[in-house]
Amino acid sequence: MAVYVPKPLMPLDEALLGLREALQTHAVPSTEVIDSFEALGRVLAEDVVSPVDVPPLDNSAMDGYAVCCADVLTAGVALPQSQRVAAGQVGAELTPGTCARIFTGAPVPHGADAVVMQEQCEAGPDAVRFLTAPAPGQNIRRQGEDIARGATVLSRGLRLSPAALGVAASVGAAQLTVFKQPRVAVLTTGNELVMPGQPLPSGAIYNSNRHMLRGLIQATGARSSDLGLIPDDLASTRAKLRQAALEHDLILTSGGVSVGEEDHLKAAVQAEGELHFWQLAIKPGKPFVFGRIRRPDGSHALYMGLPGNPAASFVTFLLLVRPVLGVLAGELWCWPAPTLLRADFDWPRADKRREFVRVRRNVDGGVSLYPHQGSGVLTSAVWADGLVDLAPGQTVQRGDMVSFVALSEWLAPAAVQCQA
Repeated sequence: MAVYVPKPLMPLDEALLGLREALQTHAVPSTEVIDSFEALGRVLAEDVVSPVDVPPLDNSAMDGYAVCCADVLTAGVALPQSQRVAAGQVGAELTPGTCARIFTGAPVPHGADAVVMQEQCEAGPDAVRFLTAPAPGQNIRRQGEDIARGATVLSRGLRLSPAALGVAASVGAAQLTVFKQPRVAVLTTGNELVMPGQPLPSGAIYNSNRHMLRGLIQATGARSSDLGLIPDDLASTRAKLRQAALEHDLILTSGGVSVGEEDHLKAAVQAEGELHFWQLAIKPGKPFVFGRIRRPDGSHALYMGLPGNPAASFVTFLLLVRPVLGVLAGELWCWPAPTLLRADFDWPRADKRREFVRVRRNVDGGVSLYPHQGSGVLTSAVWADGLVDLAPGQTVQRGDMVSFVALSEWLAPAAVQCQA
């Protein structure tokens, strides 16, 4: 009689490489042109090149008086005021031996080479007395010092932040070409699940993953479709997957990917498409599935099956789903680079798998451990502000340096240093 030998669990790095390779053959996201005022969180599909200098002219960095430095060689010199220049106006050439009242943002008149702030001046009825001698260029913002005409100010693949939208507006970009948002279908499995607001029968639990996954998807800038619960039978599961594949780039499920008799997703994925890999050497998140679901036209939707335990589902979304959604949105592949921080906890019992434990930075500059690290303890993800990445077999003693990544960096990797 043959002896069953379990298949070795796939290391996380191997799984990430498999995801990247699968994405290389996936269709390039299509693009659309949208109002730059509505583009927050979208990914640029074309470079933004400035048609103008910013600022367009030399202008004053503060309220004061524009002068020629040759006329104010020492403190105490007084000059008559020959004109007044407000923001949005262009003054006349500065008459030698005079000064111009000027306001922040106003173009500096020709003939002036410095602005003296009003706090260093005494304005009288006939002249302005300067309490200090200015240096050439003082308090002047030069034409094009921020952006030069013809410069690429925003590059293809950038996820647009509030600051990036301000830069786009500063060069007059009323519209931007962006990649279309990924479309993600979310399904949850389990006859025991009940929606919040409904009576909770004995043996049932409320469906937390449905809300959590939708929120995580929205936080990445993708579009989600809630396709509800999948009943615990193979035929219904296959039908749901076929339906989801028609109009979505990615199908995301939670639960039903373990080895129980009521876990049908693995078989359904194999029947409706391809199963690339299953079960990873990570904790939490071992029962993770990746594959593809066929469409009638021969194309495929990507499929990612997360564990049903909510904390495991949360962690595997960050580790595996988030970088995929970034590529589907038009970003480059990104996995946040860790920071070394001091562990203010002990972790004496190492696991054979690579572990991601929920922690929070403390006021002393270290990280504290949430006391309950079970894969079903979702409160740990609310309390924590990051994950510590522990290698297989790694133990931790208080004071050791550990690899930390903030949760905010998982969800917004465009803002941080990324590693392959």
